[in-house]
Amino acid sequence: MTETLDEKDVFALGPVAAVAAVRRALADGLDPDAGVPRSVVPLTRGQALLMPCEYSGWFGVKVATVAPGNAARGLRRINATYLLHDSATLRPVALLDGVALTTLRTPAVSVAACLERLRALADGGTGLRLVVFGAGPQAEAHVTAVRAHAPVADVTVVTRRGGPAPGWADRHMTADGTRTSRGAGTAGGTGTGAETAGGSGTDTAALVRRADVVVTATSAREPVVDGRLVRDGAVVLAVGSHEPAARELDSALMGRATVLVESRETALREAGDVVLAIREGALAPDSLVTLAESAGEGAAALPADRPLVVKTCGMGWQDLVVAVAAYRRGRG
Repeated sequence: MTETLDEKDVFALGPVAAVAAVRRALADGLDPDAGVPRSVVPLTRGQALLMPCEYSGWFGVKVATVAPGNAARGLRRINATYLLHDSATLRPVALLDGVALTTLRTPAVSVAACLERLRALADGGTGLRLVVFGAGPQAEAHVTAVRAHAPVADVTVVTRRGGPAPGWADRHMTADGTRTSRGAGTAGGTGTGAETAGGSGTDTAALVRRADVVVTATSAREPVVDGRLVRDGAVVLAVGSHEPAARELDSALMGRATVLVESRETALREAGDVVLAIREGALAPDSLVTLAESAGEGAAALPADRPLVVKTCGMGWQDLVVAVAAYRRGRG
């Protein structure tokens, strides 16, 4: 019988177990570049993404749809389902909420890629200072995942085009003392609540300069961060773009950073932040560091005196290893 894991069931796995699942797979030798690339199917009102993967006794496939016009209808822009199979019999064993799975696994990959750097930045201090560009589920999920692995002192949420600060910003005013600031627009803005980012671009620039972690989780097609502002040693988690012509980060940052990608082939095919920086002569393809190269014994060294950019587009193996972990948890 095929089990159903709804949104609540998937999120019950939690960010710590999700990060552990990603890191365990990489440590066990999973090769992201050996997977099947996702297929993008043009549709009348958007596109569909098909993301299959087989690994370690399991096969799964996510079918996601992207409908840009749904926002005007008050509907979700992205919908998805995930079907998990036992590889030995190819019998479907579980149907998972694909949106929840994506929301959980994306920050799990981001944090898994830079966990040691996050803990080093937080070591001996009062907590990490986060600046988050974006107001959607991935923005909140990245804050949650980072906080689950290292102490966080304050979070600033920057929304584009003067939009309102998201309601979830208030949920991060928690008993552990975390402060939440809220800004509007890439040039800053005013917010409500206990702390605000202020009303000028200078305020946002100052926050980026002091940030330990910058998250970009937007639908922007042009850079939302001035790369000259990011301090040496900071971490930038970029997850919003997955098309070769769209970017959230500029060449100024990509050229001075260590750029860590989930897969070299995927980054060169889909990551506009990478593709455009290479095209502009700021980044060399052979300078990219992959997740596989940075995991386990003999891992590639990541210089502490340069920004670390973790650029991900999303791959089928990430869905699979987190889906398996959620399925196993549900079965006790």
